[in-house]
Amino acid sequence: MLRVSSVVIYVGRLLLAALFVAGFVQKLVDPAAAQGLLSDRGLPVFLVWPAMLFNGVAAISLFFGLWLAPMSFALALYCMATSVFHFIPDDPWQMSIFVKNWAIAGGLLVLAGHAATKPAP
Repeated sequence: MLRVSSVVIYVGRLLLAALFVAGFVQKLVDPAAAQGLLSDRGLPVFLVWPAMLFNGVAAISLFFGLWLAPMSFALALYCMATSVFHFIPDDPWQMSIFVKNWAIAGGLLVLAGHAATKPAP
């Protein structure tokens, strides 16, 4: 019998996966936006492609529960690192995205901790 907590955790994983699917699609369809952020920070624009791939693999991992603890931890670090692109104190919209990235990282750390305590099937 499915426990309610299992369903809630799966729905949470799906919602997190949707975020990374959106990141994958956005970078695939319109890489110029992300490349502009990279360029503005003095980073090579080709980094959009590994970021796109990471977003896609992350979404699959969250959806299917593959490598859940290490992937959730890596995604938390990714959210923390990419938050610097949105740290623009004069822009309230960008600052809200900055804070959301850290909140998402927090949720991913909880998921990583939870997944790490589960016995392997």
